[in-house]
Amino acid sequence: MNNPMNKPTTRRDFLKTSAIIGGAIAAPGIVPGKLFGAETNGETLKVGLIGCGGRGTGAASQALNADKNVVLWAMGDAFEDRLQGALKALKEDPNEEVVGKVKVTPDHCFVGLDACQKVLDSGVDVVILATPPGFRPAHLKAAIDAGKHVFCEKPVAVDGPGVRSVLASAAEAKRKKLSLVSGFCYRYSKGERELFKRLHDGAIGDITSIYSSYNTGTVWCHPRKPEWTDMQAQLRNWYYYTWLSGDHIVEQAVHNINKMAWAMKDVPPLKATAIGGRQVRNAPEFGQIYDHFGVVYDYPNDVKAFHFCRQMENTANDVGDWGAGTKGSYRVVAFQSEEIKVKGGVTWHNLFKNQKNMYQVEHDELFASIRKGEPMNDGEMMAHSTLAAIMGRMAAYTGQVVTWDQALNSQEVLAPGKIDWDAKLEEPPVAMPGRTKLT
Repeated sequence: MNNPMNKPTTRRDFLKTSAIIGGAIAAPGIVPGKLFGAETNGETLKVGLIGCGGRGTGAASQALNADKNVVLWAMGDAFEDRLQGALKALKEDPNEEVVGKVKVTPDHCFVGLDACQKVLDSGVDVVILATPPGFRPAHLKAAIDAGKHVFCEKPVAVDGPGVRSVLASAAEAKRKKLSLVSGFCYRYSKGERELFKRLHDGAIGDITSIYSSYNTGTVWCHPRKPEWTDMQAQLRNWYYYTWLSGDHIVEQAVHNINKMAWAMKDVPPLKATAIGGRQVRNAPEFGQIYDHFGVVYDYPNDVKAFHFCRQMENTANDVGDWGAGTKGSYRVVAFQSEEIKVKGGVTWHNLFKNQKNMYQVEHDELFASIRKGEPMNDGEMMAHSTLAAIMGRMAAYTGQVVTWDQALNSQEVLAPGKIDWDAKLEEPPVAMPGRTKLT
């Protein structure tokens, strides 16, 4: 039998939804569970939270706000303190309705590296995947194999094999008529939806160039404790390890890369050229990731997209999007304002006025799709945007021009060979452009 991993995947294949199987971390086989559809209208939907950090806790609260007949049934995390902290926060949620829907008993609190499996086996109907991104391809595969509807935080992978696994899981979700909603929250913003609709309708003509930025301060860092194993230390500081986070261009700045892709109607870029490095955040406790990137994406029809992101203290924040077309331009300042200008014509403002919280809308639409029996599937979009960010990181790490096909077909698996609490993990080297090989 032919091995699908040996067959190159082209941009055209990607657009037709590749079904190549791959993944950075192996997922166990699970017998498919109950499927849901319109017949769920009178049923209580049980939610499982996998990954109990701040984003997972927020997503759980939003899920409980999204539907009248839903309960939080099970929770799982690698660490006991993270799980208990999230459970406490949910039980103290300002919304009393949310508090009343938290039905997690001690025997449905699962701790350890196998917590995902245990949550899936606990009788849940919908799962929230909010662990570090390196685990997401395996967790998504396990959830879809088990017949669960999924809310999957962004990004969805950290390397090419992980993206291929996500594409396969998304295709399987479609086949099983399961809803798969992504944490690319701007796709659920009323203002952004209206802005990009107008762009796609030709408000500024053909797009000729795009600029996006995600320049912010630093994120948390937890000093290593003597009793921690290597795996515990890296998981506690997962943001600083590329096998877990994908680096900040993939974990954080991917939001703006997603909007860049949206402006281009999700047609993949042809190639990426990039720079990056560790200029300020270069101490050992910051693992191996960079603190700044600059990427140029080449699209069909000579369209150039420029992306810059930075995580440094005491620097100016700049998170936004700008694009020029043959008839005008658009501009978005994250959470503040937006504008579409047409040469010699109208200028639109206030597209964001009176809109509902986009994080809540994600879950509202997910649960509505389950009740209606009309499954949603963000799979291709979320894989597309994640791969574009990975492609930019690969170009910066190696100093090479990286094509879409090279990124998608990459055989580089970032995860260590053994995922175990007692695994001895070397501190990964910091990538050096011109020395780090493109694989």
